[in-house]
Amino acid sequence: MTAATTSGEVAGLIAELREVTGRAEKTFGRLSAVQLNWKPAPAEWSIAQCLEHLILINADYLPILERVARGWRPSLKERLPLLPRLFGNMVLALVQPDSGRKIQAVARFQPSQSAIATDIVARFAAQQETLAWHMRAAARRDIARTIITSPVSRVITYSVLDAYRIIVAHERQHMAQAERVLAGLRNSAWA
Repeated sequence: MTAATTSGEVAGLIAELREVTGRAEKTFGRLSAVQLNWKPAPAEWSIAQCLEHLILINADYLPILERVARGWRPSLKERLPLLPRLFGNMVLALVQPDSGRKIQAVARFQPSQSAIATDIVARFAAQQETLAWHMRAAARRDIARTIITSPVSRVITYSVLDAYRIIVAHERQHMAQAERVLAGLRNSAWA
């Protein structure tokens, strides 16, 4: 993959990130705390929990992306051939919005079980801007060959470019989930 191709893909991923942000602000930005915290069932997440989950997991990517922008030195495990590509493809397939798989979030990425404030949409949008900034800054590096360890599991490694792809796909997955919750809310007695 050439630097120009990688740069073009990063620009596309940043555009997708911004599209997710715009959808969140437009779709959920004017909802009340009750609406944002409404759950279709006790074991399912609310809109606010979907956004908080993304904030939690993306927060763990930010220091990694900052180190990459400054000149990342991968560990021996991160330099092993084949594993990063295998893991990157596997994780990316799992987080696709249309994968049909439900994966239990790791405990530290579980959203709050109590009511979440209405500023969750603004906090999500602010973090998205920070994430986009880091993506642009790290794009100067050879991110298709720069390997990092996943913030979710210390045994999983993948390229920074795959990390970007995973972040965006994961966000689209939970945006679709939040939009389904909103549709359920509109069809419920709360509407």
